[in-house]
Amino acid sequence: MAQLKLGPITEDKPVKVMLELPGALHRDLVAYAEALGLETGHPPTDPKKLIVPMLERFIASDRGFAKARRSAAVSR
Repeated sequence: MAQLKLGPITEDKPVKVMLELPGALHRDLVAYAEALGLETGHPPTDPKKLIVPMLERFIASDRGFAKARRSAAVSR
């Protein structure tokens, strides 16, 4: 199995956010949580707990966003 992009999910103080997901995306999150559990040797993570690390990783890897953020910081 290929190594997944997310590592173990850390516990943090939760913040409640209401969000509606398309059914297909929710099924993918459930499948990803199961695959992550198999890869890490832990029980499957609650799929909702995948959203934050996935968004963090996406934002961290978005070069256009990083460039825009640096540009905005320089212009302040």
